[in-house]
Order: sequence, then structure tokens, then C-alpha cells
Amino acid sequence: MQDAKKIISKAHPDIVLPAIPGHFVTPSSHINYYLDMSMLKARQSEAWAVAKAMAEAYVASTIVDTIVCMEGCEVIGSYLAEQLTKAGVLSMNAHKTIYITSPEIHTTDQMLFRENLKPMIRNKHVLLLLPAATTGNTMSRMINTILYYGGTISGVSAIFSAVNKINGIHVNALFTMADIADYKMSAPDQCPLCRDGVPIDALANGYGYSLLK
Repeated sequence: MQDAKKIISKAHPDIVLPAIPGHFVTPSSHINYYLDMSMLKARQSEAWAVAKAMAEAYVASTIVDTIVCMEGCEVIGSYLAEQLTKAGVLSMNAHKTIYITSPEIHTTDQMLFRENLKPMIRNKHVLLLLPAATTGNTMSRMINTILYYGGTISGVSAIFSAVNKINGIHVNALFTMADIADYKMSAPDQCPLCRDGVPIDALANGYGYSLLK
């Protein structure tokens, strides 16, 4: 694989997204860049910058009781809760504070909330936070899971999203396809890299990637 390119946010130049060229297989697609969000999710200063930028998409009239974090976004979620509170975003919770939680995901990709977490979703205004959405399949399943447990979607935020809307809900993304002009995503049976005989470099998901060679 080649060295990573640095994609700098046009609106927030302190946020940099490394994009590693290659042939990657995700659970639902083949992509020609792995977007490495490790530091954005785990390094305090970068997670804080991401959260601050994400908070700009929500106005004081938005109600957020719970932030559901996917694929290791809990640090960003904590800072986002702080930023939303500072910005005057409302919470209907009794203690006037925002819950931060994540679903349990089984090996069959079934998502669920146990009994002790259900009160954080039921009758709550939920903001869904993801690192990335390529096909939107994970996002759609998570939205349906939140609705199943009685929650209401207040918003959806992602560091990168290849889709503008999912289930009729606008996706607030810091990076989009417009920021990575040659980003390509395809169904496994329609992958041009596979068609051209380009070997797969790694298996990838929201947690990272594993080299195959």
C-alpha cells in the first residue's frame, strides 16, 4: 500500500483525515481508500476538535437526551455532549444531562440494548454518532434499532459519509465524497479493482484494518 494522503477539512483546518490508498474490503463494499480515523477518535485534542465541529450542525432548539456512539466514537461523543450543552442544546432528561452509550453487536450483526440501557433510548431524543458511512447500511440498521427501542432520532453525525441522507434523515458529515475526489466504493461483485486483478490489501471496518499480505 502507498503512504496515506492527508485530507484537510475546508471548514475546520485543524481536522486532518489520513486516507490510505489500496484495495480494501469492508463488510458491505470494496473501497480504494481506507480512511484512518484512529487518532480523531482516540487522541484527546483531535477528538475535541471533531466534537466542536460536529456541534455546529445543531442549534439550541435541538433536543438531545442521548448520544449513541458507534465503532469507538465514545471519546468524541463525550466531548460532543459537552459542546452541545455549552451551545444551549436542550435535554429532557431529569438530571438535564446527556447520556452517552453504545449498542451491543452480536456476531450476526444484530444490534441491541440490554435492560439497563433501554431507559437511555426509550422516549429519548437520540443523536447517532458514527465514524464513517459508506453504503449507509450500518447507519440504517442503527436508526431502525433506536426506533425499535422507542427512541426518536434528533440527528446523525459522522466524520465521513458517502451518503447525504439515510432513511430520510440528513447526515451531518465533516468530510464527504467531495473532499476525496477519487474515492471509489463498489459492491463486491462490481469492484473494478477485482475486475482488473488487483489483489486485496486488507479487510477493514470502523475499528481498523487487517493486512492480508
